[in-house]
Amino acid sequence: MLSVWFRVIRVRFLLASVIAVSVGLSLNWWINHTINPFDALLTFAGVMALHASVDLLNDFWDFKRGIDAKTTRTKMSGGTGVLPEGLLKPSSVYRAGIASLIIGTIIGGYFVVTDGIIIAVILGFAILSIYFYSTKIVDSGLGEFFVAVKGAMIVIGAFFIQSGQITLESILAGIVVGSLSSLVLFIASFPDHDADKSKGRKTLVIVAGKEKAAKLFWIFPLVSYCTIIIGVSTNLFPTISLITFLSIPLIIKSGIGLNKNYDSVEELVPFMSSTLLFSRVTGVLFVISILIGLTL
Repeated sequence: MLSVWFRVIRVRFLLASVIAVSVGLSLNWWINHTINPFDALLTFAGVMALHASVDLLNDFWDFKRGIDAKTTRTKMSGGTGVLPEGLLKPSSVYRAGIASLIIGTIIGGYFVVTDGIIIAVILGFAILSIYFYSTKIVDSGLGEFFVAVKGAMIVIGAFFIQSGQITLESILAGIVVGSLSSLVLFIASFPDHDADKSKGRKTLVIVAGKEKAAKLFWIFPLVSYCTIIIGVSTNLFPTISLITFLSIPLIIKSGIGLNKNYDSVEELVPFMSSTLLFSRVTGVLFVISILIGLTL
């Protein structure tokens, strides 16, 4: 049963939030040479709870709206399959999603008390966007935007909790992480295009059309890379952060593969996987570069 819950929570996708928090913490370590271990662990716990809530509620609403019944499920798209297969009750998944949201809110509330209004704003945005993500937000075509903002806010929030500041470094780092997170959602929405459209969703792929959307793919990594270049050139990031460009072969493979196979679910799976790998490798290299930069 535990493996089923891990599946519906999509544990491997939680790494995106782990990386986002790690970027914020490592950036504070690089700039201020300090770390509060208790606050760091609590930040990880709160962000993980909120992330799990998004995935649980998304699975619930996709099932209730009949989207899962129309998708071709792959390891990268089409939902987890837990509810269509009857492995869990929809009510159980919904309650778990709300419980995770409450846990994340309580932890966030602690930081509101200790760190003030900035965290309250970030937490308020998180709560509203999580609860309405799978209905109002995705239906309005803002899914990718909100995922990008969410990733950026995690970085900024983690940094602020440690430093009490919002700096240009944390904002730029947030843009890097947010773009990487949004990219994964973007390519994963290609196989679900028809099912999503039939149920009133408006992903970026639906709005632009598959062919045009495939060309928009390059914007996401370009934003991340250009932001890193700006950060390095202005001494806001360590020069060693350019090691993130080692992931370029992965994104070239993904982009070319997408443009050739955007209309084939089976053929697209390897390129969705390489896009996920690109996002994670770039994020991890970014964290490592900031930590290494402290010693150079």
